[in-house]
Amino acid sequence: MVLEISNLKKHFTAPDGSVQCVIDVSEFALGEGEQVAVKGESGTGKTTFLNLIAGILSADAGDVRIDGEPMTGRSESERDSIRANKIGYIFQTFNLFQGFTAIENVLLGMAFGVGVDRAHASRLLEKVGLADRCDYLPRQLSVGQQQRVAVARALANRPRLVLADEPTGNLDRKRAAEALKLIREICADNGSALLLVSHDHEILSSFETMVDLGDLNKCS
Repeated sequence: MVLEISNLKKHFTAPDGSVQCVIDVSEFALGEGEQVAVKGESGTGKTTFLNLIAGILSADAGDVRIDGEPMTGRSESERDSIRANKIGYIFQTFNLFQGFTAIENVLLGMAFGVGVDRAHASRLLEKVGLADRCDYLPRQLSVGQQQRVAVARALANRPRLVLADEPTGNLDRKRAAEALKLIREICADNGSALLLVSHDHEILSSFETMVDLGDLNKCS
């Protein structure tokens, strides 16, 4: 299994001092090359769920394994290393470095993982239709083009697992469909498992496998 989760728990303390359960998932797994959509409305813990998987947040309890390696119970630097080498993350807001060009953003993604490979970065940008925009800054690109750079960066290290957090949320319907098709095709070509979270029913219905976070999460 590329992703294995057991008894994963996360709580946050509210401003009034009360402790709120956000994530309580007993079991979840994702196999090699599998593509699964997770349904969840705003405020149901979708982003927290992905951030726990990616090791951006530390869990209060439970176990997350990426390609057999434990993510929970590790130091921050160890989680960073696993994430850099085994996980690609596509954020809703893209999180591109505004002072760097498209290809530099992809190369920076590589720098934290397997190492910089400019030829591979160029091929990825060509694959996402940006061969002629490699030297453009994010502000010189359309929203859809910025999203494509984010996809290329997420796949730069040939990750075992790709996490996508509402990756089409800032796009119109036509561009959202194009972006989703691109993400799924590149993951398939790369052999990466894909876990995408969304509240968009049209996006969710395009997946053969869809699970409701509310059914997984005992906090709900």
